[in-house]
Amino acid sequence: MENSQETSEIKPNSKAKGLSSARKTTRRRPLLLTLISLGTLGLIGLACVAWLGSKGAVIKSELNAATLLIEPLKTNITNDNAGDASGTVKQLRAHTAAAKEAANDPLWTLASSLPGVGSNFAAVAEVARSADDVASLGLEPLVKVYSSLDWEALLPSSSGTDLAPLETASPGISSAAHAVRLSADRLNQIDVNGLFPQVADPLTQARDQLNDVTGALNAAANASGIAPSMLGAQAPRNYLLIIQNNAEARASGGIPGALAVLSLDRGKLTLGSQSSAGAMGVRSPVVPFDLEQQQIYSGRVGKFMQDANLTPDFPTAASTAKAMWERKTGEGVDGVMSIDPVALGYILDATGPVKITNPELLALAASGLPTELTGKNVVHTLLSDVYSKIERPNLQDAYFAGVAQDIFAALSEGKGNARALLAGLTRGVDEGRVLVWSAVPAEQSVIAKYTLSGSISGPSVSPAQFGVYFNDGTGAKMDYYVKRTVQLVKECPKDGYEQTTVRVTSTNSAPADAATSLPAYVTGDGAFGVPPGTVQTNIVAYGPVQANVESAKLDGHRTEFAPYLHSNRPVGVLAVRLAPGESKTVEFTFGKIAQHTEPNVVVTPTVQDVKDVTLPTQNAGCG
Repeated sequence: MENSQETSEIKPNSKAKGLSSARKTTRRRPLLLTLISLGTLGLIGLACVAWLGSKGAVIKSELNAATLLIEPLKTNITNDNAGDASGTVKQLRAHTAAAKEAANDPLWTLASSLPGVGSNFAAVAEVARSADDVASLGLEPLVKVYSSLDWEALLPSSSGTDLAPLETASPGISSAAHAVRLSADRLNQIDVNGLFPQVADPLTQARDQLNDVTGALNAAANASGIAPSMLGAQAPRNYLLIIQNNAEARASGGIPGALAVLSLDRGKLTLGSQSSAGAMGVRSPVVPFDLEQQQIYSGRVGKFMQDANLTPDFPTAASTAKAMWERKTGEGVDGVMSIDPVALGYILDATGPVKITNPELLALAASGLPTELTGKNVVHTLLSDVYSKIERPNLQDAYFAGVAQDIFAALSEGKGNARALLAGLTRGVDEGRVLVWSAVPAEQSVIAKYTLSGSISGPSVSPAQFGVYFNDGTGAKMDYYVKRTVQLVKECPKDGYEQTTVRVTSTNSAPADAATSLPAYVTGDGAFGVPPGTVQTNIVAYGPVQANVESAKLDGHRTEFAPYLHSNRPVGVLAVRLAPGESKTVEFTFGKIAQHTEPNVVVTPTVQDVKDVTLPTQNAGCG
């Protein structure tokens, strides 16, 4: 019994121990399950990170591969190889599509919604989507349009040009520009603050590149929209063509020399009535223009064709010239085009040499002028040699006009390479040597967006834009010998505003004996109070909107100047005289500049290469 009793006492103890063991096991299970769950989550997290990393690598790799194809695509287009261009775009599209597919991955999309780091994933995804939109909605249709156009057939010719393909292409170009513009807008809305540098830097670069592409496409879309009508697709167009003579400076380039009516009828280019600025005489009553410009440039702008472009605002100069021409001749024109001999040289580079065939011109050339004009000799011939070889001013004008006519005759015959011609004209536009104004408001509203308009206000003017313009005060052709440089100097900010100095250095490179060795027509022979051989120039400097022109210096010393206001832009004017071999530096300082963007400067195009005139912006080195 005792044993049984002991046994019975032991059993309860065993049960208690079993229960205790069970409780311990039960307690261990949640812990184990938790550890397993955490481990699983950790593995899933690592897998997600690895997956996202792999997708990120794909996006980066594919976009880099697409970027490397941009230069080959440019080469294909430059070399007029439509087939290779299409193939390159197809490859580029494959890479951007792969990048977009990786960015649309569900896990990547989920990561984009995470607090904190999510914005980085979202930004990368938007770059990938934008790149694919540009490739599929922008580049592909544009290359198709490019392939469909026969560029040589678009050259003006004596028989006319079929402008229908250009009209047909216009909607496709506009659609492509719209698609790319939407992509650019999406990227511009992304706040780079708070993004990782590895994301923010490529995003900023992509945004800048896309904005450049957007600007170019918008320009192409606008051009394709108005070009057919301006080229006479629907009805003949007549334009007053002004050949500016840089040997006597005017704000937009040079004094109007030869004048002609350029007619365009379905791409057929012809030159009609011809004259010279001098033959226009004195306009009485004067052609009206705004009071602000009258105060700066005097009433001469509306009185003499030679002075219509004393103002740098080409829409004012062009509309005034149109009114003068129509009053004098009774012949209406639809707009005004202007070009200088340097840009004529660019055209000759495309057309090749042009032989003079006019018997009267050949007789004048017998005095020692070339009978064949090229891109290399036309500037020197028209701006220098013609005055030393031909004594009578009316015959000088006749030669100048005749040469221009022969060059445009070569154009009308379709002579030259279309792409080289387009490149030459584009360079002329970029340098301010080719300007266009349309009397049709809808067309002019488009032209006004671009430097082609020569406007000093409106959408073509950048926020922190300065302007430096030259007007001859000698009454002669001495500007051929003046060498100039223009430079912006960013001074230290003051009271929260930017300050910038515009520095203009001018040198008279004429020979020391210019008064006797150069023709009287070139020196002016003192007719306007300037000694022969000396050059007098009115230097006009414009600042950004709402700024102030605060001071002027001549060779480092403060000097008086004439301050004005034009279209809410401050203007300073100072006259400078230079004897042969003499140099002088004028500095205008502008303050209260509210615009904090990088400044730029527009300068009157001269005989010199633009890159030799406009120097890089200098910083004052503020501490």
